[in-house]
Amino acid sequence: MTATLLKEASPQPAAPADHERKRRARRRARVIALAFVFPALLLLGALVVYPVLFSVGRSFFDASGDRFVGGDNYTEMFRDPATLTAVRNTAIWVVVAPTLLTGLGLVLAVLVEKIRWATAFKLLLFMPMAVSFLAAGIIFRLAYDEDPEKGVLNAAAVSVHDAFKDASSYPNARARDGQGLTKAADGSYGTTAAASPGDTVGLGLVGVRAEDLPGDARPAYPASGRKASADELRGVVYLDFTRGGGGEQGKVDRTESGLPGMKAEAVRDGKSVASATTAADGSFRFQGLDPGSYTVRLPASNFAAPYEGISWLGPALVTPAIIGAYLWIWTGFAMVLIGAGLAALPRDALEAARMDGANEWQIFRRITVPLLAPVLTVVFVTLVINVMKVFDLVYIIAPGPVQEDATVLATQMWLVSFGGGNNQGLGSALGVLLLLLVIPAMVFNVRRFRGSQR
Repeated sequence: MTATLLKEASPQPAAPADHERKRRARRRARVIALAFVFPALLLLGALVVYPVLFSVGRSFFDASGDRFVGGDNYTEMFRDPATLTAVRNTAIWVVVAPTLLTGLGLVLAVLVEKIRWATAFKLLLFMPMAVSFLAAGIIFRLAYDEDPEKGVLNAAAVSVHDAFKDASSYPNARARDGQGLTKAADGSYGTTAAASPGDTVGLGLVGVRAEDLPGDARPAYPASGRKASADELRGVVYLDFTRGGGGEQGKVDRTESGLPGMKAEAVRDGKSVASATTAADGSFRFQGLDPGSYTVRLPASNFAAPYEGISWLGPALVTPAIIGAYLWIWTGFAMVLIGAGLAALPRDALEAARMDGANEWQIFRRITVPLLAPVLTVVFVTLVINVMKVFDLVYIIAPGPVQEDATVLATQMWLVSFGGGNNQGLGSALGVLLLLLVIPAMVFNVRRFRGSQR
């Protein structure tokens, strides 16, 4: 009886037909999955795997691609000063840009939570992500232009500078040769003949266009005939040029204009003993002078070139300037990602800290930042991968003369291969180097994503 029950309870072996049906279903599922995956694998192989393998192989051949040179391209790569500059600039990018972006994104994500129009503010900061790197490069190339009439940053710098320091009104003014004025090494002009109290001297200058004269300028002729008292020295600074021709050089003619706002000094024994500023008619006077001989000097500040702003795209600042453009584009990305992590933080921990008497800075430093560490790490590593590949901004913003000072590995790879170097063997070696530098960051990021999913 018991044996009969056990026999009935034991599972019966499946029929061969059922096993075959299941195998067919599994095989059909694999074929369908492969059919869907195959286009992606084909594109991946054509656009990623094949170019990588081809570049690795090409890096062992010379510029023509006909002669095998082994590791010579890799040796040459670290001998080339331009490549070493590219490595240095890439290191600057990797250290500075992700650090600043992660810090800015964190600060902005925390501050955005405190304002009412948080969504609009996030949209405004994220909007540059919709602008292509080409368009952003053109925008910042114009913004960094050295001409204050074109570059908005230099226009602002010149405005601030001129608000605290007066600009020269006559940067192009100069004296005629042999007309009683000599130019010193520091750019100032002084009279060749000595003058004494009671004299009136005329200081004629040229190089000032009539349309560049100040609006309050008046004819200098009346001032040139004024008599000086016994203890004063008079003079007039004028534009020694008569419109339409005529006139006498070195002498104030009736239609010649004075040069107002120019500083003049009375010099004795190499020291300035008195100073004055010319009036609308170019006249000036030094009062209370002791008897003796004096030299009248026009200081170099009268002829200083106007402040032209900052050379943003010069060799010294071109890399920081391009990094600034990169920050403008990617700050919104960092803020949104960190803001998403911030929204997922447990609010009870923050409220408990506030109830225990912690201020906002202590909460930020000891609770918010540690809890956001995984998100901050992912953002930082993602940006590191991105800056290693930066090409568009550097190529577009940096002018030709400073292209080598701003070059990074991606631009150097293109310049060596296609931008005039025509050495695709060396360019492929640079591409392999860039790949080797990117792979560790990619592996780290993939592991972080897998860890967060678990």
